[in-house]
Amino acid sequence: MSTLTERAEPTGRAGDSGDSGPAEVAAGYRAGRTLPLRVELARQLGRRRTLVMGAILALLPFVLVVAFAIGGEPDRPGGRVNLMDTATASGANFAAVNLFVSAGFLLVIPVALFCGDTVASEAGWSSLRYLLAAPVPRMRLLWSKLIVGLGLSLAAMVLLPVVALVVGTAAYGWGPLRIPTGGALDPGTAAQRLVVIVAYLFVSQLVTAGLAFWLSTRTDAPLGAVGGAVGLTIVGNVLDAVTALGDWRHFLPAHWQFAWADAVQPTPEWSGMIQGASVSVTYASVLFALAFRGFVRKDVVS
Repeated sequence: MSTLTERAEPTGRAGDSGDSGPAEVAAGYRAGRTLPLRVELARQLGRRRTLVMGAILALLPFVLVVAFAIGGEPDRPGGRVNLMDTATASGANFAAVNLFVSAGFLLVIPVALFCGDTVASEAGWSSLRYLLAAPVPRMRLLWSKLIVGLGLSLAAMVLLPVVALVVGTAAYGWGPLRIPTGGALDPGTAAQRLVVIVAYLFVSQLVTAGLAFWLSTRTDAPLGAVGGAVGLTIVGNVLDAVTALGDWRHFLPAHWQFAWADAVQPTPEWSGMIQGASVSVTYASVLFALAFRGFVRKDVVS
């Protein structure tokens, strides 16, 4: 009398999408071809929150033009001139002012939104497990969503100064970028400096992106991930205002958020931006690593 002694080999936990390595795969299946970036980008671009965020950023320069037209000439105690006072000097000045008023908070929101909503929204819709069962490998899914989230964040930061430059040029004319401390930068140099400013702002916001993305992999509530990242960023700004912390503030990303102002000088000063970029990239690298490590080991049930 014979006895069956063979058992089927395990194929991994449900929802792992091949992370444990199934014994067999379908003919033609390639993990690297799942969830292409163009598909994820099209999905995110078509969402209402993306369109609303883009509209808000594009509308801000028009609002500021109206505000400057209504407000007239500002008071200058002691004859001191700051960047805001030069907003109407040229289109380049107007673009720089738009970045100045947005860097502290407004530009934080699209970064937190695009990086914090991406994974949590899939879990909230209960579609995450179906993506993994497609099967899309977990690392592939996270990389696709992170790259698209960062790409949309960068696009938001580029959109604002581009629209501001066009609107400012139409309202105040094309000319050199007037420096508050004296002197001016010719239009070509000013355009290069604006590119440097946008690049630095993007790097400095990687901390917010890392926070939002990590929280997005830990919760099924998109608002929790987005709000948590914005809230922690605000806490960092508050701590930076506490002068009693002394040199400890140098370890806060918020301490360097306006270091880009050193680029709006006849001879740019790079030390502040280098320190700020180093702090931001260090924090962001740790947060992104935590997000990937935690998600790969997580039991996805939604």
